[in-house]
Amino acid sequence: MQLKVPASFKADETMQLRVPPEGIPGSEDQSEISGIPDGSDESSASGDRRKGRKAPRPPLRSRLTAAVGPRLAPLVAFLAPYATRLTAFLAPYARRMRPLYPRPGRTGWRRWIPSWRQSIGGVLASLGLSTLFLVVAYAATDVPDNLNTYATQQDNVYFWADGTPMARTGWVQRQAMPLKDIPEDVRWAVLAAENESFYSDPGISFKGISRALFRTVGQGDTQGGSTITQQYVKNVYLNQGQTVRRKFTEAMIALKLDNQMSKDDILEGYLNTSWFGRGTYGIQRAAQAYYGKDVSELNASEAAFLAALLKGAGLYDPTLNSTNRARAVERWTWTLDRMVAIGKLSKAERATYKKFPEPLKSNPLYDTGEQSDYLVELASQYAKKSAKIDDKDFDLGGYQIYTTFEKGREAQLTDAVTKARAKALKDDPKHAKTAHYGAASVAADGRILAVYGGPDHRTQGYNESNATTVPAGSAFMPFVYAAGLEHGVHKERDGEATPVTGESVYDGDDDVPVTTPEGPYWDRSGRKVAASNDNDKSYGRITLHRALALSVNTPFMQLGMDTGLDKVRSTAEAAGLLPSSLGAQVPALSQGSSTPSAIRMASGYSTFAADGRHTEPYSVRQITHNGTKIPLALPRPVRAIGADTAREVTSALTDAFRTAHPGAAPEGAGVAGKAGTTQDSKAAWYVGTDKAVSTAVVLYRIDLAESLEPLPLEGIDGTAGNSVPYGIWSRAMSPLG
Repeated sequence: MQLKVPASFKADETMQLRVPPEGIPGSEDQSEISGIPDGSDESSASGDRRKGRKAPRPPLRSRLTAAVGPRLAPLVAFLAPYATRLTAFLAPYARRMRPLYPRPGRTGWRRWIPSWRQSIGGVLASLGLSTLFLVVAYAATDVPDNLNTYATQQDNVYFWADGTPMARTGWVQRQAMPLKDIPEDVRWAVLAAENESFYSDPGISFKGISRALFRTVGQGDTQGGSTITQQYVKNVYLNQGQTVRRKFTEAMIALKLDNQMSKDDILEGYLNTSWFGRGTYGIQRAAQAYYGKDVSELNASEAAFLAALLKGAGLYDPTLNSTNRARAVERWTWTLDRMVAIGKLSKAERATYKKFPEPLKSNPLYDTGEQSDYLVELASQYAKKSAKIDDKDFDLGGYQIYTTFEKGREAQLTDAVTKARAKALKDDPKHAKTAHYGAASVAADGRILAVYGGPDHRTQGYNESNATTVPAGSAFMPFVYAAGLEHGVHKERDGEATPVTGESVYDGDDDVPVTTPEGPYWDRSGRKVAASNDNDKSYGRITLHRALALSVNTPFMQLGMDTGLDKVRSTAEAAGLLPSSLGAQVPALSQGSSTPSAIRMASGYSTFAADGRHTEPYSVRQITHNGTKIPLALPRPVRAIGADTAREVTSALTDAFRTAHPGAAPEGAGVAGKAGTTQDSKAAWYVGTDKAVSTAVVLYRIDLAESLEPLPLEGIDGTAGNSVPYGIWSRAMSPLG
């Protein structure tokens, strides 16, 4: 049946038929066409339709604000009027282009194909929505305030006194370098390999991203899909994941960062945070790890190889395998050619780089030796204290610590102790296995030149050279002698001090009671205190100079009482011993009850060698942070005792050395030193000076599995004339004179 439609009802261009509410004239069954079921009331149906209507929709601005939240409310407020106008303008067109499926007037599959207007409208709508989405995403993306942990952490590098690398510490090998200190050839080698359009791109590269997508289907490419800005963002703000979300966030941050930072700052950050293999981050550590030099010393050829490592150090480190080497050479050649192509390397210079610059076989900064760990411990403690660097900042790294340790002296001292230890273990393994050796060499100007801290820092963490464990014994005598020479003696209570010289005579017999102006000195148990000499030997009346040369104890125990034990303590402290290590103020103080470390004993003897001027021992001479000097006040010499006093003590020590070891040094060589023993034979020392360098060596026994109490040496210290500490000292100081 064909329906006749009145002329007043014109069909919409996009509609097949518009049916009036009263139905179609001439229809025999209007209820079916009007949508009202048979037997139903029309008014009731229309009323139901009114009741079923939804509440009016909120304004567009309110809906957008609710959708994006208060954070982007200002942006919504700005865009809402324009969106409203755009919606009103496009509404008629949208209604006209609204698809109707299947399309009228079409047959077959053509009924489901959109018209050209609908297609264009869809494309434009997609572009508009995509643009709006990117604008909102850009506005909503913030550059993170905090860099990730590995982007800020660096390592600390320690150097020998001659400036050569000694060790490094830290989880990350990185040292940030200012861009001005990175040669242009190095910069452009990286840019040529990674992102030659860096200085002109907006932070992202659509072409590069397309290349990256193309590469994922197996085609490969010589350049990466990310710009240097994107790689920098990934290094310092994000992670290394390959998800679409992470890549999109990376692109948004890169766009924003490109507007906030200069290109030079971005390049500097990238060069300092990129992974180069061998445990290194940043171009400076890479230069040191692969070529043993600073980045400022690299040429274009070496830089081209390092740039290749940015593609993946595990694939381009030529020392790993031959395949890697072939790959590295190919990439190196390509990078140099790219530098020529972009005008950053002349053809003449390129022609000089024909041979691949072979890197070092291993990272020279990676290994730390057994003794260098003790050196690092001393230097780091001193650096933090003297430069006022807190632990948190120091652990973040970036510091270069230039120490006072001399590589040759350290090797010689370590070798001397190692040989002595090996001999003891061979001759007397039972007692030698609990033996401990500590040693230190200190210059007269305070520089710590070498230490022996123990066999291995990884198994014995504490440093024997810095331990205050055992008494100094008779090695303490020079400080008592210096106190007497400096302050004189008091024979009467509150009387005037009587000067003392090296020719002053004292009783050198064994077990001589110690006296005070009031009479004998009684200890708390009610017994008279008496001094005792080694081997209970008596010497009769003897000068102080000779008593020191022969290491006679009894004169110095009495001298300490006559001078005043407070004066003895203050003199020893002024010479370099720490107050915390000094013994109680009782007569035993003069017999060496103090427990100084090897470093402090060497420092104290160096005060005598420096004519009575003491310089606090120090292990760091300079500190820089990423190449910038850190203020560091080095210790200055301070007058501890008079020059005449120091020279007399040195003279007596010189005679002590010659008496105990005749012929050990050339005549007139000026070598001075003496042994140190204790009455209970629980420690053996030798402390001596040669060429303004003092070295102290201590040997003792402790069974750490049992207790911290020193044990008798049981003969492992050698004989009086050829003690083990002296043997170590003489080999460490060789040649003498």
